[in-house]
Amino acid sequence: MQFTDFGKLDLSRLPSPCFVVDEVAVERNLRILHGVAVASGAKVLGALKAFSMWSLGDLTQNYLNGTCASGLHEARLGYEEYGGEVHVFAAAFSQADIDELLTFANHIVFNSCSQWLRFREQCLAVQQQRPDLEFGLRINPEHSEGAVPIYDPCSPGSRLGITLSQLDESALAGISGLHFHTLCEQGFEPLERTVAAVESKFGHILPQMKWVNFGGGHHITADGYDINGLVELIQAFQSRHDVQVYLEPGEAMAIGTGILSCEVLDITWNKLNQAILDTSATCHMPDTLEMPYRPDIHGAGEA
Repeated sequence: MQFTDFGKLDLSRLPSPCFVVDEVAVERNLRILHGVAVASGAKVLGALKAFSMWSLGDLTQNYLNGTCASGLHEARLGYEEYGGEVHVFAAAFSQADIDELLTFANHIVFNSCSQWLRFREQCLAVQQQRPDLEFGLRINPEHSEGAVPIYDPCSPGSRLGITLSQLDESALAGISGLHFHTLCEQGFEPLERTVAAVESKFGHILPQMKWVNFGGGHHITADGYDINGLVELIQAFQSRHDVQVYLEPGEAMAIGTGILSCEVLDITWNKLNQAILDTSATCHMPDTLEMPYRPDIHGAGEA
């Protein structure tokens, strides 16, 4: 893929700090994701956790089937600004969350059987009035593909997803789908191995399901991604299990499309040179503090 050349941008015309996104580049990524959906039969959702520039909601709606959210407020954003299907997952929901989500969400995915059982009666009652409303469980195939434990939902002790040993199969009444999310900025081969692990551990309950959500972390629009392999995997999985497959790419919507423009306000020294910026890593680049990320700085090397 071609990344936008922001070296041509006149930074002096911009307020600082600000994010600058190339709409043409976003649409290029969306076209690729739409192409995967058409070729494979999967439905593709935009993960708002990764890219939630709602001013591009109408553009996104032209190419994707909807949005997925990691909580009530993201879900409301998807519903109000993007259109299409609204899917939501959280490690746990409060009663107030469920009360509101049941008024507009299409898929609500629970992280434990106990959460599902807590809200099942209410959920199924509302479903009688809203046939488009469905419920799922997030599973943990206990198959790690990530090198960094904090970014690996299958690492030992992870709070995300139900392991096979904790799955109460007597609680599946009313559940129409399974969700797994184990990848982060990864290619096709890790997904292929993960799907095999899911089928090995949870294949016996797939005949009871209408849909399976493959989650996010798929670098579909990155250079070198095996799109043909992805399409064939989805087609084969849907054929074997008679289910609808969903994908939830996040960064794949926005990779190569934007920058954070900021200004050096002062240069100081205390045993080393220090540049004081008008930005906050906590607010503008939280992953550089919380996760093992390093921002790429235009025109700079690495210390």
